[in-house]
Amino acid sequence: MRFHYPHPTEAPSQMNISSVYVANLHCASCVHTIHEVLQELTPPPASISVSIVSQSVTIEHSPYLTLKAIQQALEHAGFDIPSLEDQFGDPGPSSGRRQRHVDHCTKCQEEEGQDHGDHTAEASVPTTSQVIPSKSSLPSSPMSSSPGFIASYSIGGMTCASCSTTITHQLSEIPGLSEVKVDLLGNSLSLVAESQKLAQEVVEHVDDLGYEANIVNINPIPPPQLTHTPTKYVATYSIGGMTCASCSTTITKQLSEIQGLSEVKVDLLGNSMTLVASSEQQVKEVIEHVEDIGYECSIVDVKPQQQGMESKEPVELSRTVSIRIDGMFCQHCPEQVMATLETFRSNPAWDFQIKKPVGGPSDPILTISYIPHSPDFTIRSILTALSSASSPSGSGQPFMATIHHPPSLESLSAKMQIKERQALLWRLIFTVVLAIPTFIIGIVFTTLIHSTNSLHIYFNAPLSPNHTGSVSRMVWALFILATPVEFYSAGLFHRRSIKELRALWRRGSRTPILMRFIRFGSMNLLISLGVSVAYFSSIALLAIAATTPPSEANEGTTTTYFDSVVFLTMFLLIGRFLEAYSKSRTADAVSALGKLRPKSALLLTPGPSDIPATKEGRYAPSDSDLESGSTSSNVLDEKDISSYTNSVPVDLLELGDIIRVLPGSSPAADGVIVSTSHQPNAFAFDESSLTGESRPAHKKEGDMVYVGTICKGRPVDVEITKIGGETMLDQIVQVVRQGQTKRAPIERVADHLTAYFVPCVVFLSLITWIIWLVLGEANALPAGYLDIPIGGWPVWSLRFAIAVFVVACPCGIGLAAPTALLVGSGLAANFGILVRGGGEAFQEAANIDVVVFDKTGTLTRGDTPTVGEGDVVMTENDSPWKETTSLEMVYALESGSTHPVATAVTAYCKAQGISTADIEPSHVEEVAGRGIKGSFAGKYNADAVIGNEMWVRDHHAVIAPEHQETLESWKAQGKSVVLLALRSTQETSSTPESDRPFVLVAMFATSDPLREEAAEVVQRLQEDGIGTWMISGDNEVTAKAVAKTVGIPEHNVIAGVLPHEKAERVRWLQSTAMKRGRQGWRKTLFGERPGGRAVIAMCGDGINDAPALASADVSIAIGSGSDVAISSASFILVSSNLWSILTLTDLSRAVFRRIKFNFGWALMYNLAAVPIAAGVIYPAGHARLDPVWASLAMALSSVSVVTSSLLLKLYREPRELRGKA
Repeated sequence: MRFHYPHPTEAPSQMNISSVYVANLHCASCVHTIHEVLQELTPPPASISVSIVSQSVTIEHSPYLTLKAIQQALEHAGFDIPSLEDQFGDPGPSSGRRQRHVDHCTKCQEEEGQDHGDHTAEASVPTTSQVIPSKSSLPSSPMSSSPGFIASYSIGGMTCASCSTTITHQLSEIPGLSEVKVDLLGNSLSLVAESQKLAQEVVEHVDDLGYEANIVNINPIPPPQLTHTPTKYVATYSIGGMTCASCSTTITKQLSEIQGLSEVKVDLLGNSMTLVASSEQQVKEVIEHVEDIGYECSIVDVKPQQQGMESKEPVELSRTVSIRIDGMFCQHCPEQVMATLETFRSNPAWDFQIKKPVGGPSDPILTISYIPHSPDFTIRSILTALSSASSPSGSGQPFMATIHHPPSLESLSAKMQIKERQALLWRLIFTVVLAIPTFIIGIVFTTLIHSTNSLHIYFNAPLSPNHTGSVSRMVWALFILATPVEFYSAGLFHRRSIKELRALWRRGSRTPILMRFIRFGSMNLLISLGVSVAYFSSIALLAIAATTPPSEANEGTTTTYFDSVVFLTMFLLIGRFLEAYSKSRTADAVSALGKLRPKSALLLTPGPSDIPATKEGRYAPSDSDLESGSTSSNVLDEKDISSYTNSVPVDLLELGDIIRVLPGSSPAADGVIVSTSHQPNAFAFDESSLTGESRPAHKKEGDMVYVGTICKGRPVDVEITKIGGETMLDQIVQVVRQGQTKRAPIERVADHLTAYFVPCVVFLSLITWIIWLVLGEANALPAGYLDIPIGGWPVWSLRFAIAVFVVACPCGIGLAAPTALLVGSGLAANFGILVRGGGEAFQEAANIDVVVFDKTGTLTRGDTPTVGEGDVVMTENDSPWKETTSLEMVYALESGSTHPVATAVTAYCKAQGISTADIEPSHVEEVAGRGIKGSFAGKYNADAVIGNEMWVRDHHAVIAPEHQETLESWKAQGKSVVLLALRSTQETSSTPESDRPFVLVAMFATSDPLREEAAEVVQRLQEDGIGTWMISGDNEVTAKAVAKTVGIPEHNVIAGVLPHEKAERVRWLQSTAMKRGRQGWRKTLFGERPGGRAVIAMCGDGINDAPALASADVSIAIGSGSDVAISSASFILVSSNLWSILTLTDLSRAVFRRIKFNFGWALMYNLAAVPIAAGVIYPAGHARLDPVWASLAMALSSVSVVTSSLLLKLYREPRELRGKA
């Protein structure tokens, strides 16, 4: 049907945006139909956007195409357009509020043909549709073109690795879908689709496979340069070949001239470079540019630049928030909401933008972005303004504004798991109820009571000899009981297996014909085949018995498998339910991290709060009479400002807010302590939930505190510096979840096994039936084997085939590794170790042969080096430069360097009261790994060189024997030395400059204290058979002195290397280092390990360590290190405690041992159970595994594997590490 509506010849200048809620919109075909129907309207809509998730249709159309016409067209097409009453199901109070709204809304009354104040019943109830006149401030709704869409789904019904492999394989064959990743334990799916429609159709494809899928989100991949502020990237590079300041200047100058590159910064001493590029492609092109200049270059890290990000200025981060508006009842209410929001555009500093306008009652969600300026402009201000708004007349009911959180993937997956367990539980309860009479009739009345018992005689007698032949009453009763079990209780497995096979053999399938026969099905198919063969073979036996006259003794036939159908299904459902419940418990440790976030916070405001908050976290109008919570006058320490506390939800906090953390509670966001105290370290926080450190961490003013830690002692005021997903707790959870998606190499073995497992079992089952049948028909078996009255050898052999179908279990093989890794990553997080590398990192860490330590920041504390009182020797003697003059020149030269040693020397000079207000060096030259050279004019008249001993000797400065002895003593103590040498440049000097030597004027020694635990950790590693090495860019004497202090052999020290050389030395160790020997009884039983490539672990913290971390098999980053080092790491030690390395190696071995045990158990179970079920032991006393007991064994197999992984939660650190890591 085509709908025609008159319209003027001139198109209107203003378009309307309408949203319609469609109750029965549920699939991609609905979307296609809606587009076809609405495009037939006249005038046709400008754009149509359909959301299956929200079940709404948003149309941009001409005012001459009315909303009523759109609704009629959809209703004629068979779609339901419910009213608001239909949606919520309670017209009582809501209907009254709508009526009051119409009573006070002039625009609604005008549209309904009423006069203002006319309270008649003609005021119609608006539907869940609305029309919004489009304005310049409101973005239109057409879907913008996108190069693709990233989609996430929650998946229900997966039980084993075969399920996830089936979904991955089938979806990967669909054109337009790529990067398909299925998480079995997380019940989730992610992929990249070419179009939004294709991403929505994935739900239908998954449903066809026999699984349940729900869309979590579909986000377009942003095309480059679509907006005025295109995404830029901050890139970090490792640069090789720089020798002096001119090298870094050349690179900076050349790259700065390239369009699209900005903020180019080259660190000569760190051999690194950072810059901002306009695209990812340009990030890669930088390597070619640098190599063309003549230097080596490699990418270390790339990450998107945040908007408004500056290199040195304070960052003003924009915040994007979704807000839900309740209390809208007509198409005019969104106008009032949008008008309220327009008032926030007046201040350019707020950068207020409307990302998505509110649609109306069916689409009450709006999205905004802004730059908060606490306390003047915050999310609380916005919610208060929205809640203070009301209907267009100004006298209606107020709106209620709340923060909207769309359901996360984890929450939807959890709901999917609950739904799956409930479906299994209801079927299990139903089956257990029927199993009771089945047991009584099929077992008690037939085998457990005497044959002369009246009940035994009654149930074994034929029901009706003239009509049902020799079929006994017991068989008919069991048939009635087994039929609902077959089609309801086991129907879940039947539907999924049928859909799996249909998807494999569908038209257009790209799976080769041969592969369809050797790689198909999952555990669902095995269960379905086992139950169905038992049921339908029993139907055949019943039909045979019905055509057979009863015996002379009037006893009916009792040979069927109906009782097996009931008990088999019951045991299978018990196993499935226990397995589903156990799998949900494997991620408890990670879920516990997310539960550390508090729900509310005590916000400090300078004066009584004018923002009353309800207990639900909503903000009511400022003139309302709501109670605003506990408000008390408090005085900030040493501040003469009266402050008030107001309990607010965490979502309403902003950067810069000050919150009060009470004893026993946790900060609601990461922040800096602003409370002052006359006592050092006056505040204490229990950080064991994040770092694993059991002892409280003492804090002072200016120190950071984190979400999830517990305040001990006195209250503390904290200024928020990170909120939302930027807190340390959020980053820990994100890293752990990211690591859980990375599979271990051993899991690929399970994938291959499970891929061909089901076809092999089907083949073995058929072979089993055929072998027993042939042997029986050929009279090769004793006649006593045939113990059934009807059916003969075919039916007798069938029992073995059914047992083989049921007893085989690929679930245990598929769950062996992921469940153990999931529990292990949660345990590691509890010990302050983040497993960023996932299963592969665990597998490598379990086999570490050598640990390579960086010196600075890893074996040492990594704090700023210091120059002690006894670490300065002034050697000028008779030189014209006095101590003060020399220190002034040292300060002037070193203050321009960022090297830690230079910083330490500068701090010493500053402590001596040195200032450089009247001194400026010229011709300054800095050489990486050496030092600085410069010239001074005026009263100084000198050339100066300052740096290490080699740098000074290169300038022919003479070092006296007594001073050389001091230098050697310092280096032997592991200290880094700095020398200053000067040469006079006075014009009156008659000696040529080349003949005027540099004179050693001052010597400094800087020290970076070793970590207290370093020596003992190295000793424990060596006792465990793990080799220890140290790598450093410092001089060899100092490096070996540090190594000797911590117990690393001198021949295991690599010193004086550049960053890229560290990576080369790591690769060298991989090919030359000795593998770790076996310990204890393993060595006695298996001997020494064969030679081969060594597994190297690199532990570092700085940007210079990033290339080496990337080259190592296992990379371990100290949590206090640079972001670049952390991004290159397999493991992150949050606590920055070296004891965690021992915990890491021990836990990794425990996890990997459990994985191998799980695999061994699952494989041995199948290798032993399948032959027994096939009847290999039947000749020994007629012992066989009945299908009922086979199903119980199968259930216990998968449950035992998951239980074995859960037992990892009992893991405890080695006794000697407890309380240290």
